[in-house]
Amino acid sequence: MAEKETLVTVALTTEEKIKEAATKIFIEKGFAATRTRDIASEAGINLALLNYYFRSKEKLFEVVMTESLELFLVGLEEILNDVNTVLKDKIAGIAIHYIDLLKKHPDLPLFILTEIKANPSRLDDNVVVKEMLTQSNFYKQLEATTQKKVEPMHFIMNMLGVLVFPFVASPVLRGTAEQSKAEFDQLMEERKHWIPIWMEAMLKTLQA
Repeated sequence: MAEKETLVTVALTTEEKIKEAATKIFIEKGFAATRTRDIASEAGINLALLNYYFRSKEKLFEVVMTESLELFLVGLEEILNDVNTVLKDKIAGIAIHYIDLLKKHPDLPLFILTEIKANPSRLDDNVVVKEMLTQSNFYKQLEATTQKKVEPMHFIMNMLGVLVFPFVASPVLRGTAEQSKAEFDQLMEERKHWIPIWMEAMLKTLQA
Protein backbone atom coordinates (compact mmCIF):
# COMPACT_ATOMS: atom_id res chain seq x y z
CA MET A 1 0.00 0.00 0.00
CA ALA A 2 2.81 2.39 0.93
CA GLU A 3 4.59 1.61 -2.36
CA LYS A 4 1.38 2.41 -4.30
CA GLU A 5 1.00 5.76 -2.55
CA THR A 6 4.65 6.59 -3.29
CA LEU A 7 4.18 5.85 -6.99
CA VAL A 8 1.10 8.10 -7.13
CA THR A 9 3.00 10.92 -5.41
CA VAL A 10 5.91 10.60 -7.86
CA ALA A 11 3.50 10.59 -10.82
CA LEU A 12 1.77 13.76 -9.66
CA THR A 13 5.12 15.47 -9.07
CA THR A 14 6.29 14.55 -12.58
CA GLU A 15 3.08 15.84 -14.16
CA GLU A 16 3.34 19.14 -12.31
CA LYS A 17 6.99 19.43 -13.33
CA ILE A 18 6.01 18.96 -16.99
CA LYS A 19 3.24 21.57 -16.78
CA GLU A 20 5.55 24.06 -15.08
CA ALA A 21 8.20 23.57 -17.77
CA ALA A 22 5.60 23.77 -20.54
CA THR A 23 4.19 27.02 -19.18
CA LYS A 24 7.66 28.55 -19.10
CA ILE A 25 8.54 27.48 -22.66
CA PHE A 26 5.14 28.33 -24.15
CA ILE A 27 5.34 31.82 -22.63
CA GLU A 28 8.90 32.32 -23.91
CA LYS A 29 8.42 30.93 -27.44
CA GLY A 30 4.68 30.71 -28.09
CA PHE A 31 2.85 27.59 -29.21
CA ALA A 32 4.10 27.47 -32.80
CA ALA A 33 7.82 27.71 -31.98
CA THR A 34 7.78 25.35 -29.01
CA ARG A 35 8.95 21.76 -29.44
CA THR A 36 8.08 18.96 -27.03
CA ARG A 37 11.82 18.27 -26.81
CA ASP A 38 12.30 21.78 -25.40
CA ILE A 39 9.71 21.10 -22.72
CA ALA A 40 11.16 17.70 -21.83
CA SER A 41 14.63 19.24 -21.53
CA GLU A 42 13.34 22.06 -19.30
CA ALA A 43 11.53 19.52 -17.11
CA GLY A 44 14.63 17.33 -16.87
CA ILE A 45 12.90 14.24 -18.27
CA ASN A 46 13.05 12.24 -21.48
CA LEU A 47 10.61 12.78 -24.34
CA ALA A 48 8.99 9.36 -23.89
CA LEU A 49 7.97 10.24 -20.32
CA LEU A 50 6.46 13.55 -21.46
CA ASN A 51 4.47 11.73 -24.14
CA TYR A 52 3.27 9.25 -21.52
CA TYR A 53 1.60 12.03 -19.53
CA PHE A 54 0.57 14.27 -22.44
CA ARG A 55 0.04 12.62 -25.81
CA SER A 56 0.81 15.69 -27.89
CA LYS A 57 2.01 19.27 -27.77
CA GLU A 58 -1.55 20.37 -28.54
CA LYS A 59 -2.94 18.47 -25.54
CA LEU A 60 -0.28 19.90 -23.21
CA PHE A 61 -0.88 23.41 -24.51
CA GLU A 62 -4.62 23.03 -23.97
CA VAL A 63 -3.97 22.13 -20.33
CA VAL A 64 -1.56 25.05 -19.85
CA MET A 65 -3.92 27.54 -21.51
CA THR A 66 -6.92 26.35 -19.50
CA GLU A 67 -5.00 26.64 -16.23
CA SER A 68 -3.67 30.06 -17.24
CA LEU A 69 -7.19 31.34 -17.91
CA GLU A 70 -8.38 29.87 -14.63
CA LEU A 71 -5.51 31.57 -12.81
CA PHE A 72 -6.45 34.87 -14.44
CA LEU A 73 -10.07 34.48 -13.35
CA VAL A 74 -9.85 32.65 -10.02
CA GLY A 75 -11.22 34.68 -7.14
CA LEU A 76 -12.77 37.26 -9.47
CA GLU A 77 -16.31 35.87 -9.46
CA GLU A 78 -16.57 36.29 -5.69
CA ILE A 79 -15.66 39.99 -6.02
CA LEU A 80 -18.02 40.60 -8.95
CA ASN A 81 -21.04 39.01 -7.29
CA ASP A 82 -20.68 40.32 -3.75
CA VAL A 83 -24.09 41.92 -3.12
CA ASN A 84 -22.82 43.57 0.06
CA THR A 85 -20.27 45.85 -1.64
CA VAL A 86 -20.78 49.07 -3.58
CA LEU A 87 -19.25 49.59 -7.02
CA LYS A 88 -16.24 51.52 -5.67
CA ASP A 89 -15.36 48.65 -3.32
CA LYS A 90 -15.62 46.13 -6.13
CA ILE A 91 -13.27 48.21 -8.29
CA ALA A 92 -10.78 48.37 -5.41
CA GLY A 93 -11.08 44.61 -4.95
CA ILE A 94 -10.47 43.95 -8.65
CA ALA A 95 -7.42 46.27 -8.62
CA ILE A 96 -5.90 44.53 -5.61
CA HIS A 97 -6.69 41.09 -7.06
CA TYR A 98 -5.03 41.69 -10.41
CA ILE A 99 -2.05 43.69 -9.24
CA ASP A 100 -1.16 40.98 -6.71
CA LEU A 101 -1.65 38.29 -9.37
CA LEU A 102 0.36 40.03 -12.10
CA LYS A 103 3.23 40.89 -9.78
CA LYS A 104 3.65 37.13 -9.35
CA HIS A 105 2.88 36.26 -13.00
CA PRO A 106 3.78 39.33 -15.10
CA ASP A 107 3.95 37.36 -18.38
CA LEU A 108 0.50 35.83 -17.97
CA PRO A 109 -1.66 38.47 -19.76
CA LEU A 110 0.63 38.76 -22.81
CA PHE A 111 0.78 34.98 -23.14
CA ILE A 112 -3.01 34.68 -23.02
CA LEU A 113 -3.60 37.59 -25.40
CA THR A 114 -0.98 36.43 -27.92
CA GLU A 115 -2.27 32.87 -28.11
CA ILE A 116 -5.93 33.90 -28.25
CA LYS A 117 -5.11 36.30 -31.07
CA ALA A 118 -3.40 33.44 -32.92
CA ASN A 119 -6.41 31.19 -32.32
CA PRO A 120 -9.57 33.14 -31.30
CA SER A 121 -11.59 29.92 -30.95
CA ARG A 122 -9.73 29.22 -27.71
CA LEU A 123 -11.85 31.93 -26.08
CA ASP A 124 -14.92 31.66 -28.31
CA ASP A 125 -15.46 28.15 -26.99
CA ASN A 126 -15.33 29.39 -23.41
CA VAL A 127 -18.60 31.18 -22.66
CA VAL A 128 -17.99 31.09 -18.91
CA VAL A 129 -15.95 34.30 -19.04
CA LYS A 130 -18.69 36.26 -20.81
CA GLU A 131 -21.44 34.96 -18.55
CA MET A 132 -19.43 35.56 -15.38
CA LEU A 133 -19.00 39.21 -16.34
CA THR A 134 -22.25 40.25 -18.01
CA GLN A 135 -24.48 38.45 -15.49
CA SER A 136 -22.60 39.66 -12.44
CA ASN A 137 -23.77 42.05 -9.73
CA PHE A 138 -20.82 44.27 -10.76
CA TYR A 139 -22.15 44.60 -14.32
CA LYS A 140 -25.66 45.41 -13.07
CA GLN A 141 -24.26 48.11 -10.78
CA LEU A 142 -22.35 49.55 -13.73
CA GLU A 143 -25.51 49.66 -15.86
CA ALA A 144 -27.39 51.43 -13.06
CA THR A 145 -24.57 53.95 -12.56
CA THR A 146 -24.02 54.77 -16.23
CA GLN A 147 -27.81 55.00 -16.77
CA LYS A 148 -27.33 53.67 -20.31
CA LYS A 149 -25.45 56.83 -21.30
CA VAL A 150 -22.55 54.62 -22.35
CA GLU A 151 -22.05 50.89 -22.83
CA PRO A 152 -20.56 49.42 -19.58
CA MET A 153 -17.93 47.58 -21.63
CA HIS A 154 -16.24 50.95 -22.27
CA PHE A 155 -15.65 51.27 -18.55
CA ILE A 156 -14.51 47.64 -18.24
CA MET A 157 -12.05 48.06 -21.11
CA ASN A 158 -10.62 51.21 -19.53
CA MET A 159 -10.28 49.48 -16.17
CA LEU A 160 -8.54 46.44 -17.67
CA GLY A 161 -6.28 48.77 -19.60
CA VAL A 162 -4.99 50.59 -16.53
CA LEU A 163 -4.60 47.28 -14.71
CA VAL A 164 -3.00 45.06 -17.34
CA PHE A 165 -1.11 47.38 -19.72
CA PRO A 166 1.67 48.37 -17.27
CA PHE A 167 2.60 44.69 -16.87
CA VAL A 168 2.43 43.96 -20.61
CA ALA A 169 4.61 47.01 -21.33
CA SER A 170 6.84 46.68 -18.24
CA PRO A 171 10.11 46.09 -20.20
CA VAL A 172 9.61 49.39 -22.03
CA LEU A 173 8.30 51.28 -19.00
CA ARG A 174 11.04 50.05 -16.69
CA GLY A 175 13.70 50.83 -19.28
CA THR A 176 12.37 54.34 -19.86
CA ALA A 177 12.19 55.13 -16.16
CA GLU A 178 15.37 53.19 -15.35
CA GLN A 179 13.52 51.21 -12.71
CA SER A 180 14.46 47.96 -11.00
CA LYS A 181 11.81 45.25 -10.67
CA ALA A 182 11.41 46.17 -6.99
CA GLU A 183 10.81 49.84 -7.89
CA PHE A 184 8.32 48.85 -10.58
CA ASP A 185 6.46 46.56 -8.16
CA GLN A 186 6.27 49.41 -5.65
CA LEU A 187 4.74 51.61 -8.34
CA MET A 188 2.16 48.89 -9.01
CA GLU A 189 1.35 48.75 -5.29
CA GLU A 190 0.61 52.50 -5.38
CA ARG A 191 -1.86 51.88 -8.21
CA LYS A 192 -4.05 49.87 -5.81
CA HIS A 193 -4.87 53.23 -4.25
CA TRP A 194 -5.10 55.33 -7.41
CA ILE A 195 -7.01 53.08 -9.81
CA PRO A 196 -10.30 53.12 -7.80
CA ILE A 197 -10.03 56.93 -7.56
CA TRP A 198 -9.49 57.28 -11.32
CA MET A 199 -12.33 54.88 -12.13
CA GLU A 200 -14.72 56.64 -9.74
CA ALA A 201 -13.89 59.99 -11.39
CA MET A 202 -14.67 58.45 -14.77
CA LEU A 203 -18.06 57.22 -13.55
CA LYS A 204 -18.91 60.65 -12.07
CA THR A 205 -18.60 62.23 -15.50
CA LEU A 206 -21.52 60.06 -16.59
CA GLN A 207 -23.67 61.15 -13.69
CA ALA A 208 -23.29 64.87 -14.28
